Amino acid sequence: MKRQPIFYIPHGGGPCFFMDDPHNVWTNMGNFLNKIPYSLPQTPDSIVIISGHWENMPIKIHAADKPSLFYDYYDFPPHTYELTYPASGNPQLAEKIQQLFQSQHIQAELEYERGWDHGVFIPLKVIFPDANIPIVQVSLHHSLDPQTHMKMGDILSPLRNENILIIGSGMSYHNLPYLFSGKETAYADQFHDWLTDTVTNPDISQRNQGLTNWLQAPGARSNHPREEHLLPLMVVAGAAGKDQGICILKDRIINKPIAGFQFG
Repeated sequence: MKRQPIFYIPHGGGPCFFMDDPHNVWTNMGNFLNKIPYSLPQTPDSIVIISGHWENMPIKIHAADKPSLFYDYYDFPPHTYELTYPASGNPQLAEKIQQLFQSQHIQAELEYERGWDHGVFIPLKVIFPDANIPIVQVSLHHSLDPQTHMKMGDILSPLRNENILIIGSGMSYHNLPYLFSGKETAYADQFHDWLTDTVTNPDISQRNQGLTNWLQAPGARSNHPREEHLLPLMVVAGAAGKDQGICILKDRIINKPIAGFQFG
């Protein structure tokens, strides 16, 4: 059995893939997500996903057997609050992840009540519509420290050899007021040029150092006034080990660039 690759994916805006999209704003992104299973060596036994919509201190790991859904988007059509995604959780894997974190002196707690947020069930409903693969969601650390998230990924990395797919779910551009203005902004493209060059750098040490120091990138804060949607990439890069990053999505949403990456 081959080791699973890792992905940093955009999860779109709210329930965007399950609404009318007359201007095809989200079509390319939805098609990209839909094709991810075809790039896997085999169907994964479980998925570990880190979403930009869950932070906690200490880190929390969803351990419920049948998690509910958390419709954490607002003012969307009524039918989007009736979407379902009946995949199961994986309590045994959640406990294993907790033990892995604690063995490396990272405090982690199991969570049973919170539902999967839309950074989980919306993209996975596109990628794996049959909802037949167990899922464990891991929160971000509320410190938003890049090195902590790199370390989290490094700790999760061995799971790839156990046919577990690791996904970071965020957005490479996440400045919503500027996004919805529709205006083209040079800083957004400058940041994405930097991001792509950094993630695809064959020198892994330079890659990880660059991501850790992402605030030095051109237009960093203009792209991410708050970095919670970028940090899933830090986890993924940490889990990548020596695998070089590949840019597998270059899209534009309302004149702003959006990228997706694969490792391995």
